Amino acid sequence: MTTTPATEAVTYWYLEQTAPGDLRPAREIAPGAPVRIERAAVPSPEFSRFLYTAVGQDVAWIDRLPWDRARWQAQLERPGVETWVLYEHGTPGGFIELSGEESGVVEIGYFGLLPAFRGRGLGGALLSAGTARAWDLADRTPGHRPTGRVWLHTCSRDGEHALDNYRRRGFRVYDTRTAQEPYARQPGPWPGA
Repeated sequence: MTTTPATEAVTYWYLEQTAPGDLRPAREIAPGAPVRIERAAVPSPEFSRFLYTAVGQDVAWIDRLPWDRARWQAQLERPGVETWVLYEHGTPGGFIELSGEESGVVEIGYFGLLPAFRGRGLGGALLSAGTARAWDLADRTPGHRPTGRVWLHTCSRDGEHALDNYRRRGFRVYDTRTAQEPYARQPGPWPGA
């Protein structure tokens, strides 16, 4: 019988772009393809929690699991917070959450695809579109300075292609940290997963 370790070494990479020209977009979604990316313009705690848990279940996203509906609502109503969703044939396949500050710094707080949508080139398209929206966030957010920096972090618990995708899109690592953390892998959403 195998036992789950109490802790694991987790490496965190912090990445940034400091000019819109840093973005190296993935290939665009072909015209007429059944894939679209659009902003979830109505703050919906239920929809955002669905996206968060569906994408993050198998990569140990646990920090927002205890949030109640009011906390989700407060996060989504903050000026500069936007959720962009990738759909294929009308089905949500992934999301990117932007969190802009008045100072012109935008964090990509969350980004990922549901398991069935991974490995098909959709992540590059979603990350490219979301990063472009981070660079023009001030155009949609009164009182915010133009974006001067877009940053994010990823870790060794995230998908195996996450760090490479960020680098291919023009993000540069500016800090790396490793820490022993409680083991946080969650069982898959289905029996036997």
